[in-house]
Amino acid sequence: MKTLVVFDFDHTMVDDNSDTWVIRCLPGQKLPESLKKSYRKGHWTEYMGRVMDYIGDQDVSVESIRAEMERIPLTAGMSELLTFISRNKSDIDCVVISDANSLFIDWILCGAGLRSAVDQVFTNPAGVNARGRVEVQHHHVHNCRRCPINMCKKKVLEDYLAQRNRYSHVFYVGDGANDLCPVTCLRGCDVVMPREGYALEELLEDKRETLKARIVTWSSGTQVLQELQASLRTKTDIILD
Repeated sequence: MKTLVVFDFDHTMVDDNSDTWVIRCLPGQKLPESLKKSYRKGHWTEYMGRVMDYIGDQDVSVESIRAEMERIPLTAGMSELLTFISRNKSDIDCVVISDANSLFIDWILCGAGLRSAVDQVFTNPAGVNARGRVEVQHHHVHNCRRCPINMCKKKVLEDYLAQRNRYSHVFYVGDGANDLCPVTCLRGCDVVMPREGYALEELLEDKRETLKARIVTWSSGTQVLQELQASLRTKTDIILD
């Protein structure tokens, strides 16, 4: 049975937020206050639709947006981690579950030469519309009251796992508050890896008694890689025995 590695994207694979990074493509690299104040909690995707419309109104081309997105830095050690995963696909499946969007994620991973490491991306669909603007849609509809209206990561993960009864271990690597919901469905043999100093690490403190999965904090992709390699070695030893 294979190992599944699940990644969040912003502040996990990349060391920033892709949705706020895109503002760098604007001439003044900032949004008007009226637009920033239009955000409502739980409705980030709609807000980003307005942001992308504003960027289009400033005559910023899609090519310029892509070029800027490709400059976002990967988190330290992430390139090595994803390279290892891409070279060990017989043992490892890898998916991204993110509240970003499909265009940004593909542009960034392809620009870094790391797209082959990821088998599937679950995120908000995005494309370029007839007006030449980037357009973002909701990923799905769900009934979870803890998550934003456009995505419940737990539902995404549960649906994915229900179709595949083939993973001996699941590693969930994330950082944010919206990564708490999905890790509650992990098993005792699985590992949740919250990024040190970020919201998920703090939120998991209250879940230690009820969470089944083992908790291992990380601050660089190198630590995730070491944990993954150790798990694969242990699995090989069991098979050999």
